[in-house]
Amino acid sequence: MSGEGRGEGAEQHLPKLRLDELLDELQSRIDAARGTQDRVHSLLEAVLSVGRELDLPQVLRRIVEAAVVLVDAEYGALGVIGDDRRLSEFLTVGIDEKQSAEIGDLPSGHGILGELIRHPVPLRLPELSQHPSSYGFPAHHPPMHSFLGVPIRVRDRVFGNIYLTEKRGAEEFDAEDEAVLSTLAVAAGVAIENARLYEETRLRERWMRASAEVTSTLLSGAPSAEVLELIVEQAREIASADVGMIAEYVSGAEELQPMLAVGVDAGQRSGLVLPAQEGLVGAVLTTTEPVVSADVAEDARTGERDSQWAGLGPVVAVPLGAGGKARGVLLLGRLAGHTPFSDADTGPLLGFADQAALALELAERRRDAEQITLLQDRDRIARDLHDLAIQRLFAAGMTLQSTQRFVDHPEATERLSRTVDDLDDTIKIIRSTIFGLRTHGGGAKEDSGLRGRASAVVQASASSFGFAPALRIEGLVDTDVPGDVADHALAVLGEALSNAARHSGARSVDVHLRCAEGELALSVTDDGCGVPAGVERSGLKNLEDRARTLGGVLTLGERPGGGGTRLMWRVPTGSGS
Repeated sequence: MSGEGRGEGAEQHLPKLRLDELLDELQSRIDAARGTQDRVHSLLEAVLSVGRELDLPQVLRRIVEAAVVLVDAEYGALGVIGDDRRLSEFLTVGIDEKQSAEIGDLPSGHGILGELIRHPVPLRLPELSQHPSSYGFPAHHPPMHSFLGVPIRVRDRVFGNIYLTEKRGAEEFDAEDEAVLSTLAVAAGVAIENARLYEETRLRERWMRASAEVTSTLLSGAPSAEVLELIVEQAREIASADVGMIAEYVSGAEELQPMLAVGVDAGQRSGLVLPAQEGLVGAVLTTTEPVVSADVAEDARTGERDSQWAGLGPVVAVPLGAGGKARGVLLLGRLAGHTPFSDADTGPLLGFADQAALALELAERRRDAEQITLLQDRDRIARDLHDLAIQRLFAAGMTLQSTQRFVDHPEATERLSRTVDDLDDTIKIIRSTIFGLRTHGGGAKEDSGLRGRASAVVQASASSFGFAPALRIEGLVDTDVPGDVADHALAVLGEALSNAARHSGARSVDVHLRCAEGELALSVTDDGCGVPAGVERSGLKNLEDRARTLGGVLTLGERPGGGGTRLMWRVPTGSGS
């Protein structure tokens, strides 16, 4: 009986053991299912979190933070691949600012990081150092062993890669970690595309608002200098450029000179000359598309002598006007080492450049209209002087001459004679003035007189200043100034205006040309920054030599009232009394 009892107890014990095992297995599967469910829930939350952002930098930061949490990694990074197939951005999680500073420069895409760029497929390693592409780590870099990396695709293009290292609680990442991270990478690609589209939409809106403002300013009749400055400032701000320039053809030369420069070292760049037949600028003038350079210092189209690119890296330039007939260029540049210009940056620039060309065209038409009005007014004044003033003076002179016969007192007779002579001189002055009024701006005759030639030099300088300098002419400059003296005076005037345009930063310039008492005096006065101490005087020496050759003098000093420069050039004409 006892034997039977023991047999029955054993049979009851065995089913109980099997039941416990089944219960344990069931519990483990429930736990696994619950863990999987929790992980799927975490993945969904991560996808929603990433997709909720529209700011691209924030989207990238959310992606790498979510990846570290999902697969329980100690370190994470997201590398953005640039056009040169190297890392243009590198965001990290798990490395603080102090460690990052000690490590130094961020990676550019060599070693394991470059492996995923060259072969954009998931990569899982139990030990980083055992991979053939491993280069090791720089000094002060934390130790890393296990590795998991997956590419992020935006449509059909690989945007970048997610890199994770140091799996917590395990020797290496497993297949499930890879599947979860790959799923997150798909969601990340969609989020990045949405953020990019949103960013491009906002950028287009900014360009449209800027275009509307420029158009409104143009239609309001604002000066061309103000419109051009608005165009360059708006383009520089929206495209996140450090330098902006508008350069136009120099009159009578195959080169361009910046008529407006803003941003870093704007004062130095505004005085430079750009070759129009070669290099980067030459390429711009023969196309209808933006010309982009990722690094102008390394660009084969530029040379060491092109000092206008000093300190710049990425550059974009567009023509002002139609291809092959451009009148200038619009240039934007970023400092060396900065991100190159993208298509979103460069596309709207063509429309902006067209507006700049329109501003220059309108300014030219305005000047033509003003010149026509001025010439018509001069003709009217000349006609009135001839028909009214001269005839009255002539009649007064004849009357005085006839009156002399009735005057017996010698002193009175002398005074009448002197008055008649003064009237004759006055008539000569008025006739000379009429000649100047009628020939000013009128072709070959204008070119032969000092009055017209000086006016042409001043008008030509308006494109360099962005405004027309004021001109005042006194005396018989067309009749009493010898030809060689006039030629010297014009050369001095051109050099003085050029110096003021390049170096003074003036907002107003006054030119005064006066011929009286046997002397020709030319003064050029501006309200600019003045002449700094120790400045190279090679240009001024030439002006001094011209004055000395003619027996005259050159003086350079502060503008009356302060805050500028006054250049005075005086020479004898040999026609004084």
